Amino acid sequence: MTEAAKQDGPIPDVPMFDYRAQLKPLRAQMLAAIDRVLDSGTLILGGEVEAFERAFAEAHGGGHAVGVNSGTDALVIAFLALGVQPGDEIVTVANTAVPTVSAIRMVGAMPVFVDVDPRTALMDLEQVAAALGKRTKVVVPVHLYGNMVDVDRLRTVVAGRGIAIVEDCAQAQGATLRGRPAGTFGDIAAYSFYPTKNLGAYGDGGACLTRDAQLAERLRSHRMYGFAGAYYAERDGINSRLDPIQAAILGVKLPHLPQWVERRRALAALYDRSLPPHVPRVVAAADVAHGYHLYVVRVADRDRVRDELRARGVMTGVHYPHAIHRMRAYAALPGAQQSLPHSEALAREVLSLPMWPELGEDAVQRVAAAVAAVVR
Repeated sequence: MTEAAKQDGPIPDVPMFDYRAQLKPLRAQMLAAIDRVLDSGTLILGGEVEAFERAFAEAHGGGHAVGVNSGTDALVIAFLALGVQPGDEIVTVANTAVPTVSAIRMVGAMPVFVDVDPRTALMDLEQVAAALGKRTKVVVPVHLYGNMVDVDRLRTVVAGRGIAIVEDCAQAQGATLRGRPAGTFGDIAAYSFYPTKNLGAYGDGGACLTRDAQLAERLRSHRMYGFAGAYYAERDGINSRLDPIQAAILGVKLPHLPQWVERRRALAALYDRSLPPHVPRVVAAADVAHGYHLYVVRVADRDRVRDELRARGVMTGVHYPHAIHRMRAYAALPGAQQSLPHSEALAREVLSLPMWPELGEDAVQRVAAAVAAVVR
């Protein structure tokens, strides 16, 4: 045991995520924002949600933001606004969070999976054309880990076929492709404000973003029962509204997002320098300024590695341990038996290391040293 450990007690664990360090300097502003909502007389939608929607859209260069209850609902509402019908097909990937596919099934559509680039873990655009069919309504590129699919290139693949693009930006806040923010390339973008995200609420929350004013009007209608006026449903809809307390909290945090993402990039660069060369990383795609929602490596014998890292006080995550087409819930889908070798290999090997803006450089170096010690 070192002298520091003898004096100060056991060395604390390095968690995957801890929001409390970020909260501390913002607590007074957060409590004032919450009080403002409570004193406003409006507890559903209202001025706080509208103010955050405007600010969020402006942070992405304009357009229309529509606050909803979660990232999952953001996808559902996007599909509804685009007119997706039961039996339509939506092309996406299997190495994503379940909500991507859950949202597709919630509107009655069928997911069609393509494999991914093993270096970036992103949709392999070379496979998309073959996956398109007469029933294809939407393609959902998933900007995984803070990395970004080249949506401009994807658009050339679907051009002239009446197929929409919905960007899954749940993990991509702050990422850019050739200088443009994630979520500004497709017809609609879907965001999650789950607490662990680069811009996270203190509960659930999400948003859709679009440049199209008519789509924005439909998104707002679909999030509130399909209303076109008081108590009159113009279309099918659901109840999914961003809570004004969460909107007020997000409004406090939004101006800090650029510096938080820059900090994530600095920590990722330190990981790059500190990890041993025999540990492969999931890398940024060409022309992408990665948002580093997660810092992901690939290791064989992952369960052993995780156990040994935990024994050394280093917590890790797995995003994600099962390719969706291999899950029991989706076993009846037509693509359940297809081979997606890169997605399946990633599911066996990916390991997420601790990453959040307030993580210290010493903690990163401790994690890297532990990885070097246990990965063979």
